[in-house]
Amino acid sequence: MKNTIRLITFCLSVFLITGSTVSATEPPGLNENIAAAIKAGNSKELATYFGSTVEIILPGSDGAFSKAQAEMIMKNFFAKTPPVSFTVNQKGNSTGGAQFMIGTYKSKSETLNVYILMKPVSNQLLIQQIHFEED
Repeated sequence: MKNTIRLITFCLSVFLITGSTVSATEPPGLNENIAAAIKAGNSKELATYFGSTVEIILPGSDGAFSKAQAEMIMKNFFAKTPPVSFTVNQKGNSTGGAQFMIGTYKSKSETLNVYILMKPVSNQLLIQQIHFEED
């Protein structure tokens, strides 16, 4: 039930942003670079795509964090749950410039659904939300 509520919240966030008139151009390879950083468990590279504040939901914890805090949280997560693979299942965007990516993160011990929301900030797409949730 908790995961369903989080998924609904994530989807509503994407749809609410569609009314925004701000847009940003996606740099070539943005989604691929984010996916590669997750697949490699590279929190430093992933953090280069974080906004100034990032909402992170991980199994057992969640919150809104500064970019530096978010990088450390992801570093700890990748250390505890090293990736075996990460696959992008779906990508999309809104007329307002927001984009999302949905994927599957696999470690040795678990499989997690990943939801990433990117919004335009100063004409640059940055990660605002990243959720790793159990299936």
